[in-house]
Amino acid sequence: MIRVLLADDQEIVRTGMAMILSAEDDIQVVAQAKDGLQALAMVESHRPDVVLMDIRMPRLDGLDALRHLTRPHAAHRPQVVMVTTFDDEDYLARAVASGAAGFILKDSGPRLLAEAVRAAAVGDSLVSPSITVRLLRQLRTGGSTSRAAATQLSPREREVVGRLAEGLTNAEIALALSITVGTVKTHLANVQAKLGARNRVEIAAWAWRNGLAGHGV
Repeated sequence: MIRVLLADDQEIVRTGMAMILSAEDDIQVVAQAKDGLQALAMVESHRPDVVLMDIRMPRLDGLDALRHLTRPHAAHRPQVVMVTTFDDEDYLARAVASGAAGFILKDSGPRLLAEAVRAAAVGDSLVSPSITVRLLRQLRTGGSTSRAAATQLSPREREVVGRLAEGLTNAEIALALSITVGTVKTHLANVQAKLGARNRVEIAAWAWRNGLAGHGV
């Protein structure tokens, strides 16, 4: 079972997400938090695999809570998917920089919500289609570049990173490149170490900033 914590200041939103996810055979909602501070406390006590985190909440907002959960020496580091009604580029860029594992809008629908949880649980990332282009354009034009790091990657690693930056899952990358899912995971682990990236989203951000993907966006 994938253990999920919901963090949103609106009870009706939490209830709706809980109903959707509880209907899935492989997902269990273990706790619900109404603000960022309560979410941090519940992460320590319930140790969820995935946190669905709203951005705008009282006392401590989702971005600050995200930074706390992804700090290097955190006692428990769940995968954090940002769930919001806001698709502002600045929010997205800040969430990427803070280690978010995915992004989904509240109006994305039940199927995408469950898929986002499953993707995060296995180390994949999912971004709502309605914000993908906006996010990737922001990543491509914002922040500093590190093109020298690209020379550290093997040709196959560059291929894997390019597919990842286009939004493909491990299974889809494996199919596209005629390799196994295990090989994809090995390549991404090596790339993550070489780049010093915290997760797949940061690898994708680096790829967009350095021209390894997104020619059609």
